[in-house]
Amino acid sequence: MTDDKDVLRDVWFGRIPTCFTLYQDEITEREAEPYYLLLPRVSYLPLVTDKVKKHFQKVMRQEDISEIWFEYEGTPLKWHYPIGLLFDLLASNTALPWNITVHFKSFPEKDLLHCPSKDTVEAHFMSCMKEADALKHKSQVINEMQKKDHKQLWMGLQNDKFDQFWAINRKLMEYPAEDNGFRYIPFRIYQATTERPFIQKLFRPVAADGQLHTLGDLLKEVCPSVITPEDPFMLKNVFHIYGYIILSSIIIC
Repeated sequence: MTDDKDVLRDVWFGRIPTCFTLYQDEITEREAEPYYLLLPRVSYLPLVTDKVKKHFQKVMRQEDISEIWFEYEGTPLKWHYPIGLLFDLLASNTALPWNITVHFKSFPEKDLLHCPSKDTVEAHFMSCMKEADALKHKSQVINEMQKKDHKQLWMGLQNDKFDQFWAINRKLMEYPAEDNGFRYIPFRIYQATTERPFIQKLFRPVAADGQLHTLGDLLKEVCPSVITPEDPFMLKNVFHIYGYIILSSIIIC
């Protein structure tokens, strides 16, 4: 994976054209025009929406502004999910631009976690990185890094700097040739048709007989209902796959 730089760049620079519209019940001093952005798929909403917040705050009274949050067709958007994952789960079959509604009041306490600052996003991001490395390398790689390496990893994501991020992340994607892969493959399967947030289990990259496992092997073991009996490598439903920088995510619709 570390050598496949063109693929890594294509994943990193994936963008979703998005239209942000202020919720109709928000009180404004003048008309609030929509705001358009190209959202990075591999980032998080709180990292890329400062311009959205400033745009709509200009037409609002300060006393009417509280914590910003977003929703799509009535579903609050979880800030701790990568943007690409949110889009694939909720809006992949809709026409672009993706229409997101902006709120400054009535925070949905039961549906969303509060995000007081970007430090909260950083803590969540680093926790995910450590979880993935625990599965891949028994946490040896991330623990041997210096604090400045952790910060460079985070700043690369926050500032959308591919080379800055991958200069450090490549260390987390390497393994000795004799190991034939990581200890376990970090992955999550998100299903749009179930209330269960995701499926995540231990899965080794190599079978007991030494054969390398495929995506079909993983799905057959973890989520067999999506494999057709006629062809075990064909899925019943459309699904989206993208290699995320923390855990590979599989979205089954």
